[in-house]
Amino acid sequence: MRTATLRWTPGSGWTGGDGLRDPQLLIVFGEHVHFRTEACFQELRQRFPESRIVGCSSSGNLLGGEITDGDVLAMAVKFERASVKLVSAQILANEDVAKRARELAGQLKAPDLRHVIALCDGLSVNATQLAEGLNACGATVTGGLAGDADRFGSTWVMADGPARQNAVALLGLYGDIRVRNTFCTGWSEFGAERVVTRSEGKVVHEIDGQPALGLYKRYLGDLSSSLPASGMRFPLSITTRDTGHTLTRTLLAVDEAAQSLTFAGEVPQGSTCRLMRTNLDQLIASAEQASAQVKAEGAGEAICLIFNCLGRRIVLGQMAEEELEAAQRGLGDRVRFYGFYSYGELGPLGTAHVCDLHNQTMCMTTLQE
Repeated sequence: MRTATLRWTPGSGWTGGDGLRDPQLLIVFGEHVHFRTEACFQELRQRFPESRIVGCSSSGNLLGGEITDGDVLAMAVKFERASVKLVSAQILANEDVAKRARELAGQLKAPDLRHVIALCDGLSVNATQLAEGLNACGATVTGGLAGDADRFGSTWVMADGPARQNAVALLGLYGDIRVRNTFCTGWSEFGAERVVTRSEGKVVHEIDGQPALGLYKRYLGDLSSSLPASGMRFPLSITTRDTGHTLTRTLLAVDEAAQSLTFAGEVPQGSTCRLMRTNLDQLIASAEQASAQVKAEGAGEAICLIFNCLGRRIVLGQMAEEELEAAQRGLGDRVRFYGFYSYGELGPLGTAHVCDLHNQTMCMTTLQE
């Protein structure tokens, strides 16, 4: 496997990427409106006529220990023994997302399928249902929800065509390729365990029979005056009754009139929940500890794809690059480090192959032939 990186900026256009001929794959992340244009795709297609091209808009791009904004990054990958297949779809309003995901997963399924990378619109696609359907792949799945910095205006996905909204793209990796996955949180639960007594999708109305917003405010104290922004520092831990899995959910919005909370992923009614908190050192340490689990072996080139939550970037502030440096230490200097800040992360739970939607996490996938 060989790789090369390219970068587009408003002043310079596309630079880099020389010396790698006929890559099978181009992975693109864009934190600039140029990513959304037909010209962006056509520029890449002209340069790489035979490559599968997949990517999404971002809330910041990651290359090594560096965070970049206002640009488009692309990584070209040439495999020696592995192969790839790309499928995509546009999700219609009120469509059964889990069903469509199962259909797409069926198009990828094969005895030598090793892994699936999933990208989706970060605002319009129900990623909880998407993750449910992707478990039909029969392989591990990681990926992220497209971002739009902290604007939350529109998000875009590119899949062998100009970027579009309301889309899902699945990239299957086949053959002689080694895949390692992990994710880190760095958050700790506190306070009493409670029950979500009334919720609809992402909106929580009542916890323990009390208005959800009022309960949240009592925990946050003086910080409640800056909701929903301060909610980034106090996500919700939920444990679902049907699976027993524990997931993290980020607070996105509050409704004073309805006294409700809106999270970045579904919070099923009947789930148990607790508030979570962290400190910056915990977040950074968790990245180094997790990345060491997916460190490449042998002498061959390897890449680590990073799907990192925008919420972590906001909480870490100027220390965000320290988290990336910690992850790089765990991976080792030989592993190429590439990814984006997302509105949510898709990945397996622990050692299980079950895919689910995560918030406030950093998911990592190391690929090595």
